[in-house]
Amino acid sequence: MLTTPFRKKGVFRHEVAGRLPVYRFDQLSNDPHLAHAVFTRLGGISRPPFASLNLGHTVGDDPTAVQANHTRVYGALGIHGSQAVTCHMTHSADVLLVTAANKGQVAGQGDAMVTADAGVYLSMRFADCVPILLHDPQRKAIGLAHAGWRGTVKDVAGAAVRSMVNQLGCSAQAITAVIGPSIGRCCYQVGQDVIQAMEAVFPQETAQAAVEDQDGRLFSRRNGGYAYLDLWEANRRQLEAAGVGRVIVAGLCTACHADFFFSHRAERGRTGRFGVVLGYREQA
Repeated sequence: MLTTPFRKKGVFRHEVAGRLPVYRFDQLSNDPHLAHAVFTRLGGISRPPFASLNLGHTVGDDPTAVQANHTRVYGALGIHGSQAVTCHMTHSADVLLVTAANKGQVAGQGDAMVTADAGVYLSMRFADCVPILLHDPQRKAIGLAHAGWRGTVKDVAGAAVRSMVNQLGCSAQAITAVIGPSIGRCCYQVGQDVIQAMEAVFPQETAQAAVEDQDGRLFSRRNGGYAYLDLWEANRRQLEAAGVGRVIVAGLCTACHADFFFSHRAERGRTGRFGVVLGYREQA
């Protein structure tokens, strides 16, 4: 049986679903009809460097293996691939409104999807970028976003929340947001282009003023003065600015744990993508 060693009491736990190790978050598990899972890189059939549960179709892996991995993922949740909806991610702040009519399709280009339709499962792929899971239990609505540094600069997290409010009738205060496994400040060394882009969005932050591992700051400096960026904190601030009632940060770095998660940075760009799936089950 495949397992992973990470737990965070009151935040997330690891389980085994359909022989696949998955992570589930306590605050998203209160609704028995809400299905969600963060998958790892374990339990698939892809060969190195995509070993083994690669869900990325565009990274150079064997398409047959990728499709088999998708089948395993959806089977672990007790659903079929024809119920899933995905999108072509472009590091944007574009949000796609998904309905039952989109099931089994690529909904379009965007970096966030939202829906209030039961039986629709939002599915996205990651390898260091930040997964953001959104849930309004009152409206029974969900959202899933993909935030790299470009998407964070464009406030994709806030855009997804506003879409849920404006298009689905959600209350921002009722939304719980989960920031899933992604590259942490410990590993995310950035260059001047990223620093300048982030400073423009967060003018109170400067990499020059940062010190080593100071909590609550976007930048830290170490190893000869290089700047390290905290995407978790940046997205947490944007979610709170959008009015989200609760933000939960997993605090699990994919680059530190590239044996369990695909990491574009740790594996120098030659790697796969792990999956996140979120959706409401149809009630009988």
